[in-house]
Amino acid sequence: MYLHPYKRHLMIMSRFDSVVNTYLIQHCSLHPPTSPQIGLVVHSHCDYLAPVEFPSVVDLALRVNKLGKSSVTYEIGVFERGQEEVKAVGEFVHVFVDRDSRRPGKDGMSGELKTGLEKLLAEKSKL
Repeated sequence: MYLHPYKRHLMIMSRFDSVVNTYLIQHCSLHPPTSPQIGLVVHSHCDYLAPVEFPSVVDLALRVNKLGKSSVTYEIGVFERGQEEVKAVGEFVHVFVDRDSRRPGKDGMSGELKTGLEKLLAEKSKL
């Protein structure tokens, strides 16, 4: 099954959004319809390193590379099930803002969000 590169990119970015938001809902007490803070996507990209062919199943791995006062930079790895080689690596940046004003709060993201995201924080390289 052939997918135009633009459609393939949209499908991957949709999966990135899903894996990030599923984690936020399950581990950071985020409830998108009612939470006082929401995450706005301010940057996203994906580097495609190797093809994945239909009907292969992919697994996504999520980590946090940078955690700021109101922003978080996620890295998502795409793997073909049963293989160790990464097929694509994406980056996704959220800025958490007040739902009504759409501005970051003076204290940044909520404590529950920060605590949940810290669990995914990648160790810094010592090089």
